[in-house]
Amino acid sequence: MQQHFQNITAIVPAAGVGSRMKADRPKQYLTIQSKTILEHTIEKLLAHPSIDKVIVAISKEDPYYDSLSISQNPNVIRVAGGDERADSVLSALEYVQTQGGSDWVMVHDAARPCVASNDINKLIAQASAHPVGGILAAPVRDTMKRGDSRGISETVDRENLWHALTPQMFRSKTLFDALSEALQNNVAITDEASAIEWKGYSPLLVAGRSDNFKITQPEDLALAEFYLSQNKEAR
Repeated sequence: MQQHFQNITAIVPAAGVGSRMKADRPKQYLTIQSKTILEHTIEKLLAHPSIDKVIVAISKEDPYYDSLSISQNPNVIRVAGGDERADSVLSALEYVQTQGGSDWVMVHDAARPCVASNDINKLIAQASAHPVGGILAAPVRDTMKRGDSRGISETVDRENLWHALTPQMFRSKTLFDALSEALQNNVAITDEASAIEWKGYSPLLVAGRSDNFKITQPEDLALAEFYLSQNKEAR
């Protein structure tokens, strides 16, 4: 039987507007199988035995979150989200620091409801044994091209290239310090690992399933619904 790493706090930045979905509301509030994407994601995290609470960063002007049943769950804590992803994650980390939260945090995209429990198991097992932590990632399969105004400028060797996924799991104090300093230095932070890398660390790459994709375009909704309808035990 697997020994579970206990009391990990999950952070879900959910203050974005998701303009590429061309919807009437932020994409995390679009519905799949009578639940919002955000509810699917948070419930998936809370179902894992090693995750004891989820901190969700929501925009102060958000008119949708309070109407969801998860907003009443004592294990789901709302904090104020920021203009950028890093601001939202930092807001959640500040809560962890002041409330004496867990030593490890796991940051997961609101729009990745299809993450498999087994992938979370792998990430916890491998990242917790690493000096700073690691991320779920999928090896690049396709031929990669770099383009410019004229068209293709070069074909990029895909060996050692990975798609960064989430969750990304790090020691909470290490991530807090890295994000704080990076933002103070106006460093472009695209994910949590990029802040850790900027500090000179090398986070671990943990191979994850490629169906743990981020809902970004309108056509992604049907694919997410398909994956969510599959037998969860098989995932």
